[in-house]
Amino acid sequence: MRNAEMKQKRGEKEEELRILHEVAKDISDNLDLAVLLQRIIETIMNFVTVDSCLVYLYDRPNDELILTASNDRHLKGLGAVRLKMGEGVTGWAAKEKKPVALSRESYKDRRFKTFPLLEEDQYEAFLSIPILSKNEIIGVMNLRNRKEHTYPEPQVNLLFTIGRYLGSSIQNAMTYDEVVKKAKQLDLLSQVSRTIVSDYYLKEILQLIVTMTAKVMDSKICSIMLLDEKREELVIAATQSLSLDYTNKPNLKVGQSVSGKVVFEKKPITVPDVTKEPGFMYPEIAKKEGIVSLLSVPMMIKDRVIGVINSYTKSTHNFRKEEIDILQAVANQAAVAIENTNLSQEILTAKEALESRKIIERAKGILMQELGLTEDEAYRKIHKKSMDMRKTMKEIADAIILTSDLKKRT
Repeated sequence: MRNAEMKQKRGEKEEELRILHEVAKDISDNLDLAVLLQRIIETIMNFVTVDSCLVYLYDRPNDELILTASNDRHLKGLGAVRLKMGEGVTGWAAKEKKPVALSRESYKDRRFKTFPLLEEDQYEAFLSIPILSKNEIIGVMNLRNRKEHTYPEPQVNLLFTIGRYLGSSIQNAMTYDEVVKKAKQLDLLSQVSRTIVSDYYLKEILQLIVTMTAKVMDSKICSIMLLDEKREELVIAATQSLSLDYTNKPNLKVGQSVSGKVVFEKKPITVPDVTKEPGFMYPEIAKKEGIVSLLSVPMMIKDRVIGVINSYTKSTHNFRKEEIDILQAVANQAAVAIENTNLSQEILTAKEALESRKIIERAKGILMQELGLTEDEAYRKIHKKSMDMRKTMKEIADAIILTSDLKKRT
C-alpha cells in the first residue's frame, strides 16, 4: 500500500514537472500577448479537467479586470466583460491575491457576479487563480466545470504557482504589445504627414487616411465626415467600408446623433455600444454591419470644426486615452490637409479670376477702339454675348482678341 502511495505521489510530481516544463516553453517561445495567452489556456486545459478557461488581464489605469482570452475564441464577452477590483469572485481573487475554489453551485456564492454573455448559470464549479508578478496583480485565470467538481488542493496550489510563474511573462508580453501599438501609431502619424504634403487629390488623401487609420485602430469601419457649413450637415467624404447601407445613409445635422454632437461640443466622444445609445441615428445599420463601440473626434482648424473622424469596432471596446489622442492627432492632420487644399483652390481661383479680368479688359479695349464704344458699353456687349451663347465672358473675350489679331495679319 505504501509503495502504491509513493508511486502515485511520484506520478503527481512528474505531472507537475511536465506542466511546469510546458508553461516554461510557452513563456520562452512567445512575446505576442494573444498567442501566449492562447498557449497558456491550451496547456492548462490539457492538465486540468475543465470545460472552460478564461483569462482576465488587469487594466491598471481604469482599475478593471478585462476578459481578454478564452478557450472559446468566438466568445462574445471577450473585451466586453469588465470587473472592478474586488467585484465578483474574479475581482475578489485579484484583490486578495488568493485562489478561490467553488465545487458546486458557484453562482450562489455571495461574491459571484453573473454575466449573460458568459452563461455562468450553466457551470456548477468555479476556480479563480490570481496571476501575479512580484506580488502585483497582472490578471486572473478562471476555470469552470459544468458539473459539480472538486479541485484537489495540490492542483490548486500548483495552478497558483503557475499563476505567479506566468505573471512576469504576461507583463512583458503586455509591455511588448503596447510598444508595438505605439510604433504602429507613430508610423500612422508619419504616413499621414507624408500623405498630406503629397501631390494626391483631396479625395485620395482622405481615402488613404481612413484606410491607414482603420488598420492601426483595428476599426471595423472608419470614416471621415465633412461639415457643410451652409446646410449645417455632416457628409461622408471617405470610408474604407464597402457597405452601401453605411455609405448611403442620410447626412447628419450639427448636434444630431454622436458625430453631430462632437461638432457641437468640439471634443471627442466615446460610446460603448451604439446600438444601445440614446439618440444614435442608425442603430439598425450598426446591427447589420456588426459595429459596436464608437470613437468620434472633431477635425479642428484652430477653434473651428470642419468635420469628424469616426472609428467603429466590431466588439465592445473601452477606448484608452492614448487611442483617443492618436485619432485626434490624425483628425487634426487631416483638417490641415483639407484646409491647405481649400486654400490652394482659393489661390488658384483668384489667379484664374485675375487672368480672366486681364483678357476681358483687353477685349473691351478692342471693342472701344473698333466700334467707338464706351467702356461700359463694351462690357455690356461682351456680357450679352456671353449670355446668348452660354459661354464665359473669358471665352467671348478670347474670341474677340483672336478675331482682332487675324484682321491685323490680313
